[in-house]
Amino acid sequence: MAIEKHINFFELQKASEKPGCPLCRIISDRAYKYIDNTLFEHVADRGFRAMFRAAGGFCSFHSRNLVSFRDGLAVAILSRDILEDRLDCFKYKKPWRPKKRCPVCIERENIENEYLDFLNNSGGNSVEERELRDFFTASDGLCAPHYAKLISAKGFKSVPAWLKQFQEEKFKELMTRLDKFIELSAYGRQKEFAALSEQDQLVWKEAAACLNENME
Repeated sequence: MAIEKHINFFELQKASEKPGCPLCRIISDRAYKYIDNTLFEHVADRGFRAMFRAAGGFCSFHSRNLVSFRDGLAVAILSRDILEDRLDCFKYKKPWRPKKRCPVCIERENIENEYLDFLNNSGGNSVEERELRDFFTASDGLCAPHYAKLISAKGFKSVPAWLKQFQEEKFKELMTRLDKFIELSAYGRQKEFAALSEQDQLVWKEAAACLNENME
């Protein structure tokens, strides 16, 4: 089925214009908006409050983001629920264990699957699919963790040939540049190392970013 120009298309296009894995950027941006919307809209929602409480709030990673939001009342209300449960555990000297997962982690997974599925359906030859290929292949491409999820996800069909070729050539090129960086980092080859482009002198940073999903 041909893809359409809806929000996924335009978000991916915008993210592809910036450095790094476009999917990491989309997920991080939308996760931040999810927390913002949660604090603004869902504090009075009993269903959400119950789920949030059962999860023990956001996970430690996402909880650290709360201090960057200005809705202190929402954070106070949600925190009070969690603290009440903790005090009960302290009183009876029993360990507290979450019954639900962090809502933001669940949201991140939903967004991730949504976009992996979207990319998986970009193997046709419509105008929209050709346009997507043009802007995506001009980007840094998916990080290794997201590409691994794309090719191994259950329910997804074969990865589009254009995407497989683009991604794996990117990874091979990165390997070649890492080999050169390591080779020229040897003692006595300082002049050759200095002749490398600034990008190739910092290729180790690209490798670190490529091999680790950005959780910000």
